[in-house]
Parts: sequence; structure tokens; C-alpha cells
Amino acid sequence: MTDQQSLKFLEELTNCFGPSGFEREPARIVKRYVSAFSDKVYCDKLGSLMFEKKGTADNPVVLIPGHIDEVGFIISSINKLGFLTFNPLGGWFDQVLLGQRVLVKTDKGIVPGVIAAKPPHLLPAEERSKVVLKEKMFVDIGASNEEEAKAMGIRVGNPVIPDSHFSMMQKKVFKNGKRNGSDTIAIGKAFDDRIGTWIAAEAVRTLVQKKISHPNTVIGAATTQEEVGLRGARTAAYVTKPDVCLTLEVDIAGDVPGIEANEAASKMGYGPTLTTWDTSMIPNQGLVELVLKTANQKKIPIQLSQVKGGTDAGVIHMAYAGCPSVVLGVPTRHIHAHVGLLSMQDAENCIRLVIELVKKLDKKTVAGLTEI
Repeated sequence: MTDQQSLKFLEELTNCFGPSGFEREPARIVKRYVSAFSDKVYCDKLGSLMFEKKGTADNPVVLIPGHIDEVGFIISSINKLGFLTFNPLGGWFDQVLLGQRVLVKTDKGIVPGVIAAKPPHLLPAEERSKVVLKEKMFVDIGASNEEEAKAMGIRVGNPVIPDSHFSMMQKKVFKNGKRNGSDTIAIGKAFDDRIGTWIAAEAVRTLVQKKISHPNTVIGAATTQEEVGLRGARTAAYVTKPDVCLTLEVDIAGDVPGIEANEAASKMGYGPTLTTWDTSMIPNQGLVELVLKTANQKKIPIQLSQVKGGTDAGVIHMAYAGCPSVVLGVPTRHIHAHVGLLSMQDAENCIRLVIELVKKLDKKTVAGLTEI
């Protein structure tokens, strides 16, 4: 399913600069890509981009959103020595930050830097074992004073992202001690949630290029500011007025040391996930059953998940009189960090699942999701 064109799109999308509130670059990349096959491309006034494909009927409207913002930072001050303090854009675990390279976007271009703090050699013994908080960290751009930093283009309000680049590697898959094919592992930043945007775009592209019939209007969406409060999803739902929503996200892969199944059940390489509960939404149960039935019929592997967090579906499912919604995810290791890992096989199976669901979501089926 994945060809060189789509892989190049994924690489460009994940590498680009776009923390919450600064998503113009990824939005433009998505617009350029989807314009080649969409019936209509448009945006709302918060920067979310929508791309539409009409099927054999105008209704129902099936929304398939993925957010394009990534977790990052925003510069909050420049001290007299030329070091930069910052505030987070989205959730960051303090322990993953120290020593990491970052990129600061200025009017004069990109300025590289590194996140640092007071050296442990100079800390009292009782302080060395404690986690250094973000408030004690700074970005070092090599400046020696405030004037040098400003000459580089630095000002309060500059956005910052991880300095991390997309790559892939092949691996042989073993399950239950036996060889079970191969997989491609994608490595990079911003999979949360540009992999969801990529899946939405590839699903619409596949519908068009393979001339797959569907009884509805499908609207892919690249939403903004999810990491700071699901903001773009609100305006995107207002503009598109969806009848049903398949939100596309990452899921926390629990197949790393120290994680119990009750904390994160999904595993990388075992199929996309269906979120059965998160702290922002209880999914429509009829839609949950439709997803499970469809995956079983089409022999698409699927994992059941629960997440202590929220997604764009948290606000979309309450839009207008309500919108039956589910969240489909790609298990991803090390989200909200400089580098994550995911299985391209999981992502491809998620595209397959979205397409099969779109084919089934006719007016009668969608109406049945909310019948009493």
C-alpha cells in the first residue's frame, strides 16, 4: 500500500517545523499533497486544513482527523548571558529533555541549540539524585550575552522543536519464537500526531486512485493545537459538521520495560488500536462494534486500548447535537520525546481499516449508531 510518494510525504511531514500554534508549515505540506486528489481543500480560521472526497451520496459526513501540531517549546526570556528560558507547548516529561538538541525558529532563520542546566558536578550531593525540572533548564545557542542572542534573531515568543530527523529500518519479525515476516520501523519526531494526518491523507488518496465506492462524503482533517487543549478540533468540527468521526492518533505502546498491561496494553507491530475509553471520551458503542466486526471480517489485526489522556475526539463527539466517534491509533514508543518508533505495518493496517469503515458508513448505518 505504501509507495515512495507516500513515504516521502511522511518524511517531509514529520521533519517539518510545527509546534502547537505554529502549524503553517505542516499545513502547507498537507495542502500541497492532498490537493492532487481531493475534490475540495479548505481551512478554518485556527489553521486546521480539511480535504474532501465526495462519494455516491453527500451524506453522511465522515470526518477523519489527525492533528499536525507537535509538542515543542516557546522562548520566554533571554538572560544577560545569552541563555534562553522556555515554556512547554504540550506535555513534556522533564527527564527526557536535558542534553537534547533543539531548533529555534527566528525571523533570521533556524538557530540550533541544546537544552542544558547547571552541571551535576556543581550540585550538592542531595540535589544530584533529584529530577531537574524544566524551570531550571535553559537553551544554550552558543551566545555569550544577550546582545549576541538578539543578533541571531532570538526574541521572546520564538517557537522551538526537537532537532530530530526521520529514518526507517527493516527488521525480521518473530512471534511465539517463530519467524513471521518482516516490518519497517519508522523513527523520528512528531508521530504524535502526524502519523494520524498521514493515514487520513493516504485513506482519501486510496479511495480516489483505486476508485473505491463509498456512500458518504469523507473529510480528512489536519487539525491544529491539539496538544494544548484540542483547540483546532473544535473549529474543524464547526466547519465540517460531521455525522460520524474516526479520529486518527498514536497510542502508547506498552511493550517497553516497566509498563504493565493495565497501564498500556498495545504493542508495536500487532495492529492498530481501538480506544475503548480515555479521559476525554467514552466512544459510541455501536461504532465500536462496527470497527471490531469490520476488522474481523477483513482480517485486519486490531488491539483494544484505554488511555489516560484525551484526543481531538474529546471535543468532536460533543459538537452540535453530538457526533458518534471512535479513536483509532498506531502504537508508538516514546511519544512526547525527541524520537519515537512505530511500525509501518500498523499504520498501513490502520489505513485499510479506515477505508473499510468508510465503505460501510451509509446514511442508515450512521443513523443506527444513535437510535434508542
